[in-house]
Amino acid sequence: MKKLAALRNLNGKIVVITGASSGIGQACAIQAAQRGAIVVLAARRMTRLEKLRNQCQELSKHSAFAYYVDMADPDSIEQFCQALVAQVGRPEVLINAAGFGNFENAVDTDPKLIARLIQVNVLGTIYITRLVAQEMMGHAGHIIMLGSMAGKIATAKSAIYSASKFAVVGYANGLRLELKPFDIQVTSINPGPVATEFFDIADKTGAYLKSVDFITLNADALAQRIVSAIGFPVREINTPWIMALAAHLYSAFPRLGDALVLTMFNKK
Repeated sequence: MKKLAALRNLNGKIVVITGASSGIGQACAIQAAQRGAIVVLAARRMTRLEKLRNQCQELSKHSAFAYYVDMADPDSIEQFCQALVAQVGRPEVLINAAGFGNFENAVDTDPKLIARLIQVNVLGTIYITRLVAQEMMGHAGHIIMLGSMAGKIATAKSAIYSASKFAVVGYANGLRLELKPFDIQVTSINPGPVATEFFDIADKTGAYLKSVDFITLNADALAQRIVSAIGFPVREINTPWIMALAAHLYSAFPRLGDALVLTMFNKK
């Protein structure tokens, strides 16, 4: 735990962030840079990454790095991890923020979209975490998984997205036990709706985000909470509290939970 606690001071620490070109990943990059981290940005949109890289360097007073990574391509992930170690150094923190959603009935969803969603949200996360965790072994490390409240409570029109996030939460829970002997902490972040570009794809009409405005989270505030947890033995962060409570009740009373989800919480 002493090794883990050393990560609470991020000055000069190497923090890798996937999905860094927008949303929660971008917000986490800024928060880490403000704490003096050496920020390593990974995503596909390089123009955005370069702009963010410059911003992170100004904030941290350290070098920052930007790499093209396609989380649906295992070869791209492996090439990135090789370049990371060779050009930057051993990663100490990994924030898995890459992912996307699609609000649509499962029976109507294109199989190619299903495959890419699972590849990015689940398999890509597993692949990159495996490689980064190997580099962390023998040292302290902190791996943060962006799960979702959809990984606690499934709702209509998000069956496939929920399946991907249930997988991420389950993976984090098992990996936490496997890596604990190596002083590597695994934390899953399970937010409700967050006002980001995520909904430009998942909720093209904007109707869902408007209907849940009263519980929608701010990306910057969430990122501050995520980065503040680095170096602490935090198992999960479930937010907002009302959805965290609902998840507990859903687990204890699943039939009642189904009824409520189909009526009161059917917003998609």
